[in-house]
Amino acid sequence: MKTIIALMILFISTLGHASCVILLHGLARSESSMDKLAQTLTDNGFMSVNLGYPSRDHAIELLADKAITPALKACDGTTKINFVTHSLGGILVRQYLSTQTIPNLRYVVMLGPPNKGSEVVDKLAGMPGFYWLNGDAGLQLGTDALSVPNTLGPANFNLGVIAGTQSINWILSLLIPGSDDGKVSIERTKIQGMNDHIEMPTTHPLMMKNNDVISQVIYYLNNGEFNHGSSKSSRKN
Repeated sequence: MKTIIALMILFISTLGHASCVILLHGLARSESSMDKLAQTLTDNGFMSVNLGYPSRDHAIELLADKAITPALKACDGTTKINFVTHSLGGILVRQYLSTQTIPNLRYVVMLGPPNKGSEVVDKLAGMPGFYWLNGDAGLQLGTDALSVPNTLGPANFNLGVIAGTQSINWILSLLIPGSDDGKVSIERTKIQGMNDHIEMPTTHPLMMKNNDVISQVIYYLNNGEFNHGSSKSSRKN
């Protein structure tokens, strides 16, 4: 009943909005982790749809439908669909778009996505407690050729990726070659076909709350590219 009421409220609130932004949180997180970003988007004139999904309960193939289908319904009445995702949320968008078409899709912005998997999964998946914490989806995020991120192919949509360059988990960072955000290396956030990529001094678990990251998200949704002039560490594909 609560879910039905939430969808009804979101549907009514879409009236008068031309552009809808669907937010998808990361693995073992909830929609509350995206609240600050959702509110800032609303304050800037976007229709924000921030629904949770059971990230630890199902494999990526099923999660993509469970997360995205109700969110798209909540966007009914808008002429443009955008996504802003954190971590696993970006892989759900890729999974969904590998089998479905969203005719009015405009921009997708991914924060810290494991687009080529993560070495953390490679090295810790067999450890006690990993499955309990991360579920089937967590096991699917490795770096091998058969992992879900590495079988979905290049982006065939307008994609901007924000990669973090700081870590608050030095133990996990020791498992990751090169610069990383504590969960994903900068290199593994990239994907063939992306439109733009930018590095920012933020960490994986907190990037969606970072004011500078949020500013870049809004800039991309308005301009279709990042504002590289405002970042000391940036790279455009």
